[in-house]
Amino acid sequence: MRSGALRVAARDWGRFRDWSGFGEWGRFEHWAWLLAPSAANVGFAVRTSCAAIFSLMVAMWMELGSPQWAPLTVWVVATTSRGESISKSRWRLVGTITGCCVGVALIAAFPQQAALFFLALAVWTGTCCGLATFFDGFRSYGFLVAGFTTAIVATDGIPDPDGAFSVAMARGTYIILGIICEAVATGLFAPNLEKGARERLVQRLRDVSALTASTLGSWQRSTLTPEPGHRAESELLAAIMAAGTRIEFDVLEMGPAAGRAADHARAALAALLAGVVRIRAGTEWPAVERGLDAGRAHIAAIVSPVAHDRFRFASRSVRQGTEGVRNGLRSAAGIVVAWLLWEVTAWPSGVTFLSYVVLVYGLLATRETPALASGGFTRGALWCAAVSAVFVMLVVPAVTSPEVLALALMVPMVVGGLAARTPRLLNHAFSFNMFFPVLIGPSNMGRYDEVSFLNGTSAFLGAVFFASIMFRVVLTFRPDDHLRRTIIWARRSLRGVAQAGNRMSVQGWLLMHADSMVRTVRTSRHVPQALLFDSFVEHMAITTLGMCVIEVREAARDPHLSPLLARQLRVFLRLWMRDQARAVRLVPVLLRHLAGTGAERGDVVVALRGIERIMSGEA
Repeated sequence: MRSGALRVAARDWGRFRDWSGFGEWGRFEHWAWLLAPSAANVGFAVRTSCAAIFSLMVAMWMELGSPQWAPLTVWVVATTSRGESISKSRWRLVGTITGCCVGVALIAAFPQQAALFFLALAVWTGTCCGLATFFDGFRSYGFLVAGFTTAIVATDGIPDPDGAFSVAMARGTYIILGIICEAVATGLFAPNLEKGARERLVQRLRDVSALTASTLGSWQRSTLTPEPGHRAESELLAAIMAAGTRIEFDVLEMGPAAGRAADHARAALAALLAGVVRIRAGTEWPAVERGLDAGRAHIAAIVSPVAHDRFRFASRSVRQGTEGVRNGLRSAAGIVVAWLLWEVTAWPSGVTFLSYVVLVYGLLATRETPALASGGFTRGALWCAAVSAVFVMLVVPAVTSPEVLALALMVPMVVGGLAARTPRLLNHAFSFNMFFPVLIGPSNMGRYDEVSFLNGTSAFLGAVFFASIMFRVVLTFRPDDHLRRTIIWARRSLRGVAQAGNRMSVQGWLLMHADSMVRTVRTSRHVPQALLFDSFVEHMAITTLGMCVIEVREAARDPHLSPLLARQLRVFLRLWMRDQARAVRLVPVLLRHLAGTGAERGDVVVALRGIERIMSGEA
């Protein structure tokens, strides 16, 4: 009630004051994230700020050399749910250990060969960024952490190669301390974790199941627009896939009691996707309803787990191979160019500049549109530098005890936490929250003077601007090119599913291509709508054809099928791999044979008719 009262009061205040002369900045909605935040956003901001400040106090109590890296870790692993934090912390720990080992190895291998050292660092960082793009989830984050941790350890060891091992141990200590503090803070505010996670997962699946059934039913009943538009289809696919992105985190929160919840959840979403595609293929409504009922049965299996449940659901995500290579080459090129800048200019802060460059590349490399993300990241970095300057020159010199320092840091950190929960400010908050404690550099034995602060901040801002320019110049991401490559990949995969030895299931096919379509729509907002529409329509048709071809392929493997019909289906599949237009001409022959023999293979009939319908352009 208190949060609601504050929101109403702030809204009334915004209406009372006339700020229309300031344009967008004068609108209350522009500042609602700060003036009238939700209770959940306030809880996240306060909780994470307390964890970050506590980690800083502990690091100072332990008399660590660079305690500011502990709160940086807290903000990096902080997420909206405990499951996400567990997954992110786990992979950050793995990446940190790997990065520390590789960093020490690079210093040991090239103690006096600067060129070889930086070339090896560029190759390693580029490989990590490329693999991070290739994999999904927080696994990709583990590769990024391995890359920039290596750079931090290796570059910190340049002035004193003999102390590289000590630097690696210190860096690992900061990371572990930050992870522990964030985990403790989140655990205190998240009681009864297992029950809440299961309830959230089930409710999310039920909501998207109801939405899918309602939407498909309206499409089926519609007489004015019997075919759904690409916008309606893309929005429904996005809703289904969004429900799937949190399955991993909910299962982590459930712990050992999760059982086969993840398998049943993914199977339920695959059943919903199948319903969407079957509508496009012209499948009769009762068959679509049976598929939706199968999805509801999987949700029921999560609500009431069965002892010794052996259900398995295999799926795989889209591997962005080309984007991975481009990201890797861009990152490697950026590090080499940054090293050359330092080599030519002999900048005293060049080592710090290089460390920040690798760190910024690692943080932004896996964004779907790094060039766009770098814009918000840069603006957040400027705000971070400005607020840090106030603290270094005015606040920190007046601090007389750790308690006063903690109280002073609480204000900007809470504001940053609120911004982190606002989608349009996410990239701004990302850079502000992470680097604010780094730029002010609190320590037990002293404080940054103005010269040290300006040197460190100039290296930080230089690295941010440098990376932003490189993202826009070197192998920049082009949505139209991504659309073209996605369609080429989809066509190639459509031929491959007809192979006799192919093991792709209908569910796996649908999940993989739905994920690809949703990502394409999300990253192509600035592409002409006509081009995006044509691409989506073709990709949706390929997805429907692939499902039908897989069903025909599985029917051809059925030992109970008549030998003649099985042989005809195999001929159709072999011809499909070589010439799809000729293969479609066999469909009427196969349908007549099925009707003449009286074989009760309704699934094959529906699949063949779907192929004929899509290829003739009726869908």
